Amino acid sequence: MVGDYPVTRLFRQKAGFDFADVKVPNTAFKRVVRDLEFDVAELAIMTFLLAKAHGKPLRLLPAVVTSRFQHPLLVFNSERNSFKSAKDLEGKRVGQRSYSVTTATWIRGILADQYGVDLAKIQWVTFEEPHVAEFRDPPNVEKAASGKDVTEMLLAGEIDAAILGAAPTDPRLKPVFPDPEAAAAEWRKKFGAIQINHMLVVRSEMDEGLSDNIYKMFLESKSSAGNPAANPCGLEENRRNLEVAIDCITRQKMLPRRPTVEELFQ
Repeated sequence: MVGDYPVTRLFRQKAGFDFADVKVPNTAFKRVVRDLEFDVAELAIMTFLLAKAHGKPLRLLPAVVTSRFQHPLLVFNSERNSFKSAKDLEGKRVGQRSYSVTTATWIRGILADQYGVDLAKIQWVTFEEPHVAEFRDPPNVEKAASGKDVTEMLLAGEIDAAILGAAPTDPRLKPVFPDPEAAAAEWRKKFGAIQINHMLVVRSEMDEGLSDNIYKMFLESKSSAGNPAANPCGLEENRRNLEVAIDCITRQKMLPRRPTVEELFQ
């Protein structure tokens, strides 16, 4: 299960695998970590870290399939609210697809580490179960009523802000960070990393020779797409990126212990 991107196009054509017909990869992440349905998969980094912590037989390949800075995806309804700073979110209700998804985890880390927001003072509203069944939401999380939609709730004033999966098209929805690109550049300078979104994973029992070949095929595919900087490959090339991701989820007390980077590849 690997999405169709410029960096994966040649991989999907030449790898010789039976690729699942999944149009939006994140809709299949439960199948990756709960059903262990795939031998090779694209998986969000925070979901992988949780799955690994709960003993799922998966290991990383050092290949970033997608990355992005998440700052533009925390938004509010400008017709109903205004925020002078991110600290103004304290005491408010903020929607997110699921507490443990990667975009939400990165944004909560941004709020806490870059802006000093007390995450415990926000009431988080979720709409889906965690991908990893064993994960338990913290006490300041409530589940929206069945059938509710995060954007509709934001427009109706039922929540004060929301973490979306993609940049909104509705002009009423504005980013909480007034200049998200500048905020992202500041974050990158501070942490010396990118924000990984999805990486390649394989079943733990896969023969190392086969997994090495899969990785080499991805490198070839990435090269055919012009070797974009947003898709770094290699353990050392991603060590800092992974350390920062591990720090982000660990500081939010979502893992029972902090893993090493090397453990992710075992």
